[in-house]
Amino acid sequence: MDVVIREIRETDYSDVVMLWNNDLGSPTVTSDNISARIERLNSDENYKIIVAVSDNKVVGCISMVQIMALEYEIGYLQINGLVVQKNAQQKGIGTKLIDHAEDFASKKGLSYMILNCGFQRTKAHEFYESKGFDRLSYCFTKAVR
Repeated sequence: MDVVIREIRETDYSDVVMLWNNDLGSPTVTSDNISARIERLNSDENYKIIVAVSDNKVVGCISMVQIMALEYEIGYLQINGLVVQKNAQQKGIGTKLIDHAEDFASKKGLSYMILNCGFQRTKAHEFYESKGFDRLSYCFTKAVR
């Protein structure tokens, strides 16, 4: 499978919505709100959305942001989401997206990449650990009133 890794384009938005909803299970991304969200992200150079394209169709996507933090001198790269279409998994696409993120972090002088992954996504846990990620903590969330 020939795959090109590149920054997201407006023509990719509908494919990304399908991936996020069908393959990652995040129904808060819709065709109605994705354009505005991506425009906001693109207006800040710390955010990047990268896609994997095969046969003119988006088959993978990674969203990331450089974050400043007290515990890291120049911050770290937070991977906000990584998704590969189910029928395109185990073909190296996720690895290419992670490698791209690591290259991006390295060029920015960052020394860590961090991501969260749901408890139920055990195959994803295995994938991340195979790419050198360590399982270090829990992520806690709370809706704001």
